[in-house]
Amino acid sequence: MRLKDFNLLVALLITTVMSGQYKISGIVTNSSNQSPLGNVQVYDKASGLLATTNEQGFYEFITEKEWLTLSFFAYEYEVTEIVLEVNENKTVDVVLQSLGGTLSEVELTARKAKLFELSRLKDVEGTAIYAGKKTEVVLVDQSLANLASNNARQIFSQVAGLNIYQNDDAGLQLNVGGRGLDPNRTANFNTRQNGYDISADVLGYPESYYTPASEGLQELQVIRGAASLQYGTQFGGLINFKMKEPNPNKPLELITRNTLGSFGLYTNFTSVSGTSDKFSYYGYFNYKKGDGFRPFSEFESKNVFAHLGYQFNEQTKISGEITYLRYLAQQGGGLTDAMFNADPYQSNRERNWFQVDWFLYNLNLDHKFSEQTHFTFNFFGLNASRNALGFRTNRVDQVDPFKERDLIKGDFKNFGFETRLLSEYKLLKKDATFLIGGKFYKANNYQQQGPGSDGMDPNFNFYTEEFPNYPSQSQFDLPNLNVAVFGENIFYLNEKLSITPGFRFEYIRTQSEGFYKNINTDGAGNVIFEEIVPDQRDFDRAFVLFGLGVSYKPTSSLEMYGNISQNYRSVTFSDININNPAFIINPDITDEKGFTSDLGIRGNVKNIVSYDLGVFGLFYNGRIGFKQIETDQGIKSERGNIGDAVMYGVESLFDFNLKQVFGLTNDFRLNYFINTSFINSEYIASEAVGVEGNKVEFVPDVNLKTGLKFGYKNLSSSIQYTYLSEQFTDATNSVGGNISGVVGQIPSYDILDVSLSYTYNRFKLETGINNLLDNAYFTRRATGYPGPGIIPSAPRNWYATLQIKI
Repeated sequence: MRLKDFNLLVALLITTVMSGQYKISGIVTNSSNQSPLGNVQVYDKASGLLATTNEQGFYEFITEKEWLTLSFFAYEYEVTEIVLEVNENKTVDVVLQSLGGTLSEVELTARKAKLFELSRLKDVEGTAIYAGKKTEVVLVDQSLANLASNNARQIFSQVAGLNIYQNDDAGLQLNVGGRGLDPNRTANFNTRQNGYDISADVLGYPESYYTPASEGLQELQVIRGAASLQYGTQFGGLINFKMKEPNPNKPLELITRNTLGSFGLYTNFTSVSGTSDKFSYYGYFNYKKGDGFRPFSEFESKNVFAHLGYQFNEQTKISGEITYLRYLAQQGGGLTDAMFNADPYQSNRERNWFQVDWFLYNLNLDHKFSEQTHFTFNFFGLNASRNALGFRTNRVDQVDPFKERDLIKGDFKNFGFETRLLSEYKLLKKDATFLIGGKFYKANNYQQQGPGSDGMDPNFNFYTEEFPNYPSQSQFDLPNLNVAVFGENIFYLNEKLSITPGFRFEYIRTQSEGFYKNINTDGAGNVIFEEIVPDQRDFDRAFVLFGLGVSYKPTSSLEMYGNISQNYRSVTFSDININNPAFIINPDITDEKGFTSDLGIRGNVKNIVSYDLGVFGLFYNGRIGFKQIETDQGIKSERGNIGDAVMYGVESLFDFNLKQVFGLTNDFRLNYFINTSFINSEYIASEAVGVEGNKVEFVPDVNLKTGLKFGYKNLSSSIQYTYLSEQFTDATNSVGGNISGVVGQIPSYDILDVSLSYTYNRFKLETGINNLLDNAYFTRRATGYPGPGIIPSAPRNWYATLQIKI
């Protein structure tokens, strides 16, 4: 289709006349004092959630149905049902009655679970389209996971197919991958908080050093498949951290949580929330410190989040957010296979340190031009730094000689905005929804590598004059510019079938200007060769990605979905500008391309079984990875474009409501879930010797998570089992590790976690034991910090949290 024809089609779609739709609106109030009630959910029994009241108790929605059975639901209030004939615009005000007694937490949860299933995103949410996509929503505030330490293994337990690095006991960084994507700092997902980017540099360095405190999260949204069309080009999709919202019914709500745990762990989480007239706010402070489960692994973290909102009227609201994180962590370094087998929790690095300073800001405007047209504008920015200091060598078993340390400093400054316009309209008397959006993103990053001090402390200053002959010295300015335009349209062919085509246009300009030094010394340390090599690059590219989603809903409790989408991943500046003794970079390394596809079925059976069963395919051209090559210095690990690869498999989640099966009362809650992923992978083409036909890295053939949750009145408990089969870390499928520990197999492992919570009035006690069987295992072979080498996972550990809510 020519661009002129496409523009004409878009214009016709937007200007199509709407008819046959009626607006239902009203205000929900409290019977005791006639005050408005916020966050009341309005459902139709046949079609599900229609609207949620705002802080003024106002709700509205558009419908074409002639009859509705509306349910008004809010915690601690009686459910009110109204049967409504719809033949014109109507105002329906509702008064909710307070419950006669105080319900336990389990009873409240049971009321909501019995009435409604809220585990997936609707076709349209706000100004985003999710029809035909694989979406999974983790209800964090209902989780029994160890939230104090951001235990991702537990929090993401019901998201299919994820592969998670587990190498610290405080959850300072999130490392999530899946379907053959490297989990390192979640770099293959677009990571967002409340819809805006939070990584270091979306294209040039998409690593996430900041992870929101789980205790402040309401939901975790994982969107895969054709998500690239709205959220970027990446293969993984989107992980969006949705923070808790201001309490709409109180001027002040205070929650404080204190946690003690193994290895000197102490955390405090204190939040404030409330609404007064048109103003609303939510904020928290999170503090963590601990000794770590290995020698030389202490840490301290401070995190502040603040949200302030103002509701101008029913159509317009504005909000602003700031986030600040600062943490300092001592890093025990990596291990070889022999070291891990001898003592998995040893360390021979006591001078390695890592520091993160992260400041995020966001301004959001949300406006409804009409009942059918919704507009959002998101302005966001980042001012951050990360400093890595330590003794690194290709032989990780070498004893630290207490000479100068390697120091890498990175400064990240970026800003951007994303705007979206969503409009619902009629096309040939059929429903349709159109979305058009654009994104501007500009980054100005700086990176320097050179000699640090020869001391013990976390001194992040360069000592170039004291150690002029240090071999790894470089300095680069790294500006990036990204402009994108994206669009999608849901065409409802009938009440059951919809198709959603979409596109994304990308313009990327990646620049690099700086130098690096080549210094060679003799055995006595005398310089025999030295040169300064200038390095300047300017790489422009523009391209269009296309995708298509299909959804078929024969009944309200069953959906069949499928999608296919093109993907793209640019080479990051860490791929080309960092000197690492553990591996070398292929000078011809270039961008990755490919596409992903999903086909699945999901729904629930009489509120007894909730399920999502699907197959997927992920196809890579020029996949970047490691291979072993012969050099003048012997066998080395090289990072570069290995070849073309394919990953395909079956993913499933089944969640059984056993309370319904056994006919238990609302005093009880009993659920069993099983989450499985079976994946096969293969390099189908490669110019490298001995790679074609090999398995792809970071792909366990079997990925199993299963668990049982039980509740009785104020008592809740859970037990969870996790198993992952062995996986490779390089394209040559090395089994035994080398002297750096960077490549080699990650053996299969299994973990058992148990959790318990009890609520009494304003108090809540949570406790649990992670890795109950005390298995020694590892999930990661780090190529750089916190290694290089094997990074062991935590042994058996416990935690206890006391929450007070005022």
